[in-house]
Amino acid sequence: MKCNKLAFSEHIISQMFKRNISVDDIIALLEDGEIITTYPDDKPYPSYLILGFRSKRPLHLVVGKDNQTGQCIMVTVYEPDKKAWSLDFKSKIK
Repeated sequence: MKCNKLAFSEHIISQMFKRNISVDDIIALLEDGEIITTYPDDKPYPSYLILGFRSKRPLHLVVGKDNQTGQCIMVTVYEPDKKAWSLDFKSKIK
C-alpha cells in the first residue's frame, strides 16, 4: 500500500509493544503485504486488512487511508488466531 505519510494510533502503539511488533514490521507489511479485505464505508476513512509475514510469523494490519492526502493511519496489528482463520490466514472460519 502506498502511503505519503504514516500515523500511528495510540491503540496500535500499545498493541505493537504487547505483541513484540516493530515499526519495521509495520512498514514491511505496508510494502509487501496483501490487502485481503477492504472496508470502503469505514469512517472517517476507508480501511484495509493487510496480511503479511515477518520471519514466517503471520500478521494482520488494519490501516485507514485518507485518499485525498495519501496519509495512512495504522489502527491495529495482531497475529491471527490459527483456530479462527483459514490456513492461509485470508478468511475467517465460520
